[in-house]
Amino acid sequence: MPRLATDLRATLEMVAAAMKGAAGPWWIIAGAAAALHGVEGEVGDVDVLLDVADARVLLPRLGLIPEPGGESALFRSAVFARWTRPPLPVEFMADFACRVDGVWRSVSPATRVVVTAHGARVYIPERQELAALFRTFGRPKDLVRATRLDAPTS
Repeated sequence: MPRLATDLRATLEMVAAAMKGAAGPWWIIAGAAAALHGVEGEVGDVDVLLDVADARVLLPRLGLIPEPGGESALFRSAVFARWTRPPLPVEFMADFACRVDGVWRSVSPATRVVVTAHGARVYIPERQELAALFRTFGRPKDLVRATRLDAPTS
């Protein structure tokens, strides 16, 4: 288990507790998932993919109301909410998609690796799938993370 920054560790503990009632699979993706794979780099928030049914149950429990505008030029979510109570903001995204070559493509990892980080049980895509996801996103920071994930681990 990589050494995690205090804020990330505390946020993961809060996410794990919040997601205990999830009926469907869920994942942490993006920078936090890369950090859990041991990739160095700044983590400014924690992105959680979950299904729409779980979002409709879990978000109100956290006092969250889904926000409009869960869409940008590159990403969109049918349900989107930002939780600011943890040390790092947490973005919950249900029915998440990425625009690739002008076409919206659903993002739903095929792999689900359990990681226990300081008592917090969370799920991330396996290393190769996460690297492929970063390449799909295609932003400079994502391509750097993909390259780091592709590097052999020691």
